[in-house]
Amino acid sequence: MSLADLTAAQLAQKIAAGETTATDAVNDCLTRIEAREGTVGAWAHLDPVFARRQAEKLDAVRASGAALGPLHGVPVGIKDIIDTDDLPTEYGTVLKAGHRPFRDATVVARLKAAGAIIMGKTVTTEFAVYSPGKTTNPHDATRTPGGSSSGSAAAVAAGMVPLAIGSQTNGSVIRPASFCGVVGFKPTHGQISRAGVLPLSQKLDHVGAFARTVEDAALLGDVLFGHDREDPDTRPKAAPRLQKTTLSEPPAPPRYAFLRTPFWDRAEPATQEAFTELAEFLGANCVEEVLHEEFDRAADYLRTIMYPDLAFALDRYFENGADQISAILTGMVEEGRAVTALDYNRAASRIEPMNAWLARIFEDYDAILTLSTLGEAPVGLDATGDPIFCSTWSLLGTPAITLPLMQGEAGMPLGVQLVGERGDDARLLRTAQQLAAQVAAG
Repeated sequence: MSLADLTAAQLAQKIAAGETTATDAVNDCLTRIEAREGTVGAWAHLDPVFARRQAEKLDAVRASGAALGPLHGVPVGIKDIIDTDDLPTEYGTVLKAGHRPFRDATVVARLKAAGAIIMGKTVTTEFAVYSPGKTTNPHDATRTPGGSSSGSAAAVAAGMVPLAIGSQTNGSVIRPASFCGVVGFKPTHGQISRAGVLPLSQKLDHVGAFARTVEDAALLGDVLFGHDREDPDTRPKAAPRLQKTTLSEPPAPPRYAFLRTPFWDRAEPATQEAFTELAEFLGANCVEEVLHEEFDRAADYLRTIMYPDLAFALDRYFENGADQISAILTGMVEEGRAVTALDYNRAASRIEPMNAWLARIFEDYDAILTLSTLGEAPVGLDATGDPIFCSTWSLLGTPAITLPLMQGEAGMPLGVQLVGERGDDARLLRTAQQLAAQVAAG
């Protein structure tokens, strides 16, 4: 078995125990990349010499007897909107070609401190919005991998790295994870610092994780969660101990609130059927609930916030290079410029009341059970799929995770999305772990 097939937790344990080395792990990952990158196209920047150099230094650290970090020797992919001082950060656009940040983003610095190996930069859509990059779906090269964290999701799905970092403003972690058949975790808004990450919307931007297992997502969360003075939305508070909680037994079997959401009719019929069967499989611990009518407008609220924020964040690029920006992004920016301050603030004012309503759901249930996407990854590479089943949870900043528990009619992965109460990421991860185990046991 190749080291590239191990989970992050397994690999870290083997390296710590002296059963293998960081160098061997990197070499196995590079072999896998060489075999599959020509078809998948997950990497924007890959420097094998740099990766091996990191591994050699980490092997020397272990040989010295020094304490090891929780990700010692584990290769990680970094979305190409996240600053790295060792590699270019180009935002998926020619307007940033060759850009070299002067320092690492906070998440990259924390990964390095934990002993992770920065394997390279993964492909993103243009400015992390909708215009696709070169990446294809590892399960079918004719289908989209999703966006905007396409390269990160595909790299994990193709076995190139056990972990990757992405971001989500609307659906850019949950959707590609579902399409590519991996675990995608979007934490509560403000749990992970966005300092050094391309800002699109302060209210909506999240840093998220791609992994093979829920445990690996929790392990990565333990490394990345925490206050950062450079991100005003992070808060100083005790670490949640995500991995420990994830692997613990819950006090009672989890209860799920099955929500079709206002957008259920958009889902493919086969997807609706498969999801209904899952709810029936869970039996009495899964109860269908109906959202307050206010949630019918959640996607509109997100759009009213996201588009003007995009217009502001990308304004300087349109001033100097509008002719090199896609028509779809140009249209979004033009729409955002037309939104009034009154409409923007009205939309933003609905976030807290909607979360207050959800709090009543979480008094009775451990997680919301809902779709991740409309269905399987669509055929074609000129679009990244509809994020509508992610929009509500991005707007509200609630934690969400997608699990590769189902298949569509074409045999492609189909994710199951669990949503937790804002701030209760550990409980959500534990519930996800329980659901994955229950489905695996049949």
